[in-house]
Amino acid sequence: MMKLYYRAGACSMATHIVLNELGAAFDLERVDTQAGVTESGTDYKTINSRGYVPALILNNGETLTENAAILQYLFDEYFGDKVDVTILRRARLQEALSFLSSELHAAFRPLFAKRSIPESELQHANTILRKRVGHFEDMIADGREFVLGTAYTPVDAYAFVILNWTTVLDFPLDDWPKVKAFYERVKARPATQKALAQEGLS
Repeated sequence: MMKLYYRAGACSMATHIVLNELGAAFDLERVDTQAGVTESGTDYKTINSRGYVPALILNNGETLTENAAILQYLFDEYFGDKVDVTILRRARLQEALSFLSSELHAAFRPLFAKRSIPESELQHANTILRKRVGHFEDMIADGREFVLGTAYTPVDAYAFVILNWTTVLDFPLDDWPKVKAFYERVKARPATQKALAQEGLS
């Protein structure tokens, strides 16, 4: 059985949502990444030496880390009967995961550390975040239901989790109506609601 090591509300929730979408059998164990221990008292660095989430123990016992890699694995392993997994579609998934990880996700980091950075840097970080959310709006501007079109994929779960951080930071999405509609659409899915409840966020 697979096992997901997670921190509530962190990017690991994307894997949590996707596993729910798949109806997969898996265990959950919460991680205190600051203390470096899991809820059962295990030294988390024995699971992921870098100390952050997610880490997914696969059915064969191997451990996979890094959010984009895990989501790509789940797409390749389980979504073949749900979407047309062509070489180009797989590349589009990688394209979207790369943008979400290196641009949109990264743009939030300074705002989570806002108490420790000067006001001028905070304003700059806010400007960058607005630009990145605008880029995501452009990605779905043609009215598509999900990032890759009409079919739900792991990219949508990751995008939702990142956008969900706007609720913590009081960063309303009203200026990006397509992004806001996408967020609400993915949030309403039963698998997302289940993950939010399981992580104590609903």
